[in-house]
Amino acid sequence: MNGATAQETVTAAPPAATDTAHTAGAWENLVTTALLGTDRRPPTGGTPGREAPVALLDAAALQTVRRRAGLRPAAAAQRPEPAAEDPRPALPAAAANRFALLLADRPGTGGGRRGAAPDLMELLPQWLAAANAHGYAAPPETLPALLDAARGRTDLRPAALAFAGPRGLWLARLNPDWRFALRAAPGGGAALPDLDDAAGVQRLWEEGLFAERVALLAAIRAARPATGRELLTSTWSAERAEDRLMFLDSLRSGLEPADEPFLERALADRSRNVRAMAAELLSTLPDSALAARMAVRAGVCVAIDQTRGDPTIAVEAPLECDAAMERDGVVAKPPTGRGERSWWLGQLLEAAPLGTWSRRLGGRTPREIVALPVTDGWQTELHAAWCRAAARQRDAEWSRALLGTPGAPEAGGPGAVSLAERAKLLGTLGAGERADWVAGFIAMHGLSEAFQLLGVCAVPWAEPLGRAVVDALDIARDAGSYPWSFSGVMGLAERCLDPAEASRLNGLLAVPEEGEDASPGAGGYWAEAFQRLVTTLRLRADMARELVAPLGEP
Repeated sequence: MNGATAQETVTAAPPAATDTAHTAGAWENLVTTALLGTDRRPPTGGTPGREAPVALLDAAALQTVRRRAGLRPAAAAQRPEPAAEDPRPALPAAAANRFALLLADRPGTGGGRRGAAPDLMELLPQWLAAANAHGYAAPPETLPALLDAARGRTDLRPAALAFAGPRGLWLARLNPDWRFALRAAPGGGAALPDLDDAAGVQRLWEEGLFAERVALLAAIRAARPATGRELLTSTWSAERAEDRLMFLDSLRSGLEPADEPFLERALADRSRNVRAMAAELLSTLPDSALAARMAVRAGVCVAIDQTRGDPTIAVEAPLECDAAMERDGVVAKPPTGRGERSWWLGQLLEAAPLGTWSRRLGGRTPREIVALPVTDGWQTELHAAWCRAAARQRDAEWSRALLGTPGAPEAGGPGAVSLAERAKLLGTLGAGERADWVAGFIAMHGLSEAFQLLGVCAVPWAEPLGRAVVDALDIARDAGSYPWSFSGVMGLAERCLDPAEASRLNGLLAVPEEGEDASPGAGGYWAEAFQRLVTTLRLRADMARELVAPLGEP
């Protein structure tokens, strides 16, 4: 062993505290010898030569044991304050056992194909939502596993942290791996001052962490919108651009006409993102000055052409994007591959109040307007912009007109040009109407394009929608293809189909006879998939019953 090896070994030894200067000095001598090499500086008490490196390492080992054995314990740290009491009732015993099973079914623990076994981890969000609706508290012993599950799944966090309650936040402060819980909790888990405590509110607003300030603003806006707006105005000019953007976004909830003057001033903000956010918020206020300006600009671009035999919409896109348009949120530079004029037109149409068009286009209803032909190939651009406006302004009448009849031959409807736009339009309708439209769509077009539309429907699915999905799955099975092409819809059905529908599926559990054109073994795979669906529905029914406390339990 040479001096270099001795140097690496001694200097890599773990540092430890010592209680005497003699011990510290001895260790420093060993380190110096290792750095210089035993050829130049033999170990203290040793002799130069081939055995010097071994003697150095022996001395270092002895000194390491001495340092560790002589380490005096540090002063005890202050014990953390106990977690706040959780006043919510405990889970019923059966529900607590079920919760432990759901948490234990972590990704990768099953190994291989699930077959007919339910995917318990996918049922955890639904179980948490139901437990929160009942107002139960999480069993303390399950909190580490619950926080670990929420750490790996961001979609789980809101419900998981609500269920974990104050004990979960207390525990999260003790483990760096769970810091996400503090970031996700309003104000980072800190208690907000009483809103009547003006001094406390002002102190937290001026001195608090950003998460605390966002939570404070949200709380004040929910109870006293004008006070929240005044608080934001008091420090607006001194805030960072990214903070101004987040504060502005918090005004979205409970936005009211009284916010317009503040938002108008924000249109002149130094940050382009802040200006765009202010313009978007103002465009959702149909009586705002910005909405009126956009209506005038859009009205110049769209009109009825009376020179043709039938009424036709004529479109003339803007020739330029002037400074006033940019101030009102119109982005001048289009994305790659998009023409400037069509890009500007789309933004004007999206921001203009939809009520503009009935007055501008001869008093026609939205359905009549959407049915009109459009000149020069502008129909797709025009209808797509109206789709975005209907979703932004939550206008159900325009959404119905743009969606069209679900059973129409064209899957896209008269105005919607993509699945994403159809899903947004459906989001403006009531739950029952939404389910009926999607059920009609599936009956006409099958399941191949229905996945995104099913995702916006209320859970559990209404009976007509559930029946349409099951019938479409039955038709797909009879076609002889493998069920894997419908795995997404089947997974949604497991989570969203009404558990009462389980009895209707009994006839689909048997392995069907395979036709000549059927894929080999497809019938068996379909039977397995339907068995998993039925088992999951029954499990969901059991979960719901278990959350109702039996007589004798609190």
